[in-house]
Amino acid sequence: MRNTTIAFRSVIIAIGAIIATMVYLGGCGGGGGGASTGTLKLAITDKPSDAYQNLVISIKEIRVVPAGHENAADNDPALPVLATFNPQEKVIDIMTLQFIQQALGEIVLPAGTYNQIRLVLYPNPNENQAPVNYLTLKSDPNTKIPLTTPSGQTSGLKILGPLEVKPGVINAVMIDFDPNTAVVKRGNSNEYNLKPTGIRMIQMANMLSQFGSIVGNVSNALQNWSSATVSIKRRGTINDATPIASGQIFAAYTSGKWQAPFSAFVPASESGWGYKTFINSNGFALYSSPTVPVVQSQPSDLGQIVLAPQ
Repeated sequence: MRNTTIAFRSVIIAIGAIIATMVYLGGCGGGGGGASTGTLKLAITDKPSDAYQNLVISIKEIRVVPAGHENAADNDPALPVLATFNPQEKVIDIMTLQFIQQALGEIVLPAGTYNQIRLVLYPNPNENQAPVNYLTLKSDPNTKIPLTTPSGQTSGLKILGPLEVKPGVINAVMIDFDPNTAVVKRGNSNEYNLKPTGIRMIQMANMLSQFGSIVGNVSNALQNWSSATVSIKRRGTINDATPIASGQIFAAYTSGKWQAPFSAFVPASESGWGYKTFINSNGFALYSSPTVPVVQSQPSDLGQIVLAPQ
């Protein structure tokens, strides 16, 4: 892995219409119902893990949170409901979705800024019944280990934006669900927590049926940083000015430095053109990667990206 100046990884939910822990707003034209609304579509995909064989979640409801309503209860009428599911309707094994999108729904929303997507999960039953939110280890694939998801059943797993809905278009977004950071083992026990800090949103120019990715890890050991905006642009094509994917990442202090992984899901590149990654964080110089190709169903790894002071 070569040193450059930033990085990206994770599981993903592709949402067409609004969103981002990575935020780029682009439309593929069409629906919205008028100049004051836009359409949000939602799907999900994943990043691989060396430790987990299965990572299953049971989604009860998906809500969109407008700016200013971040502390509202899940049943607040100000939070639009993107989708509601029966107990067996949206049981998803995240680990089966690498470079695959599974649609979750769509909704027409007022144009504007949204700061969260909430995934409200069904609660696990008592100890004598099989869990509905669980993982299995590659070392023991037959044992279902319940995932503790306290916020998932109360206020929902809060996936942070900001998100923007553009009027009169279909906006596409992915939620980047990284099992390696979203799942946290509790001490030396065999118990695991599911935390929203490992789940990110990526807004895209279009919904994708096939794609590869650009990944990396953004870090700085000497200076604290809280967030950065990552944008991916084509290079070598006539349409290379507008980001094809973008969004926000949030740093955590681990292994002696502030860092955040990222994944950007983009169509495979063709001969003669590729993608550049731009990273912008307050107090640091703008990072610009070399142009890299992307192959379908494979990650292009930028390696460790160290933010440089301005």
